[in-house]
Amino acid sequence: MPTDTEFQQLLRGVSLRVTAPRVAVLAAVHEHPHADTDSIIRAVRSRLSVVSHQAVYDSLRTLTAAGLLRCIQPRGLVARYESRVGDNHHHLICRACGVIADVDCEIGAAPCLTPAQDHGFVVDEAEVVYWGLCPACAATQVTESDSTQPARSVQEGIS
Repeated sequence: MPTDTEFQQLLRGVSLRVTAPRVAVLAAVHEHPHADTDSIIRAVRSRLSVVSHQAVYDSLRTLTAAGLLRCIQPRGLVARYESRVGDNHHHLICRACGVIADVDCEIGAAPCLTPAQDHGFVVDEAEVVYWGLCPACAATQVTESDSTQPARSVQEGIS
């Protein structure tokens, strides 16, 4: 994880004033990838004893606009923030527990989704979200279905 000095350099590199809330927000998002706003506020407050919700919200908005953070908002979920920016990656999301994992684009650095017709838009980003069950939830689901199903023998399936 980058140091506070490195976070300060990142801020200066995009012509942003260095403030304690901005540094703390960058640290929180680096420490907790795909965290929601409430989780980020808790993490920032563990570093800074006094910080307002508004200061965290403002920092998230400013850091996202500056390209230091990325905001993702998958269908049906609250906004999440990550520090992995400037590359072409997508997300895997567990339908059961909501855990999010990064997945690299199959093609690499070039955008992997080019619309068949762009309707005059200048496309600068494509977003792919894969939905499914994480290994832990998939294992739990298999265990639960095994315990609720009556035991079947191999012979039952043979006619």
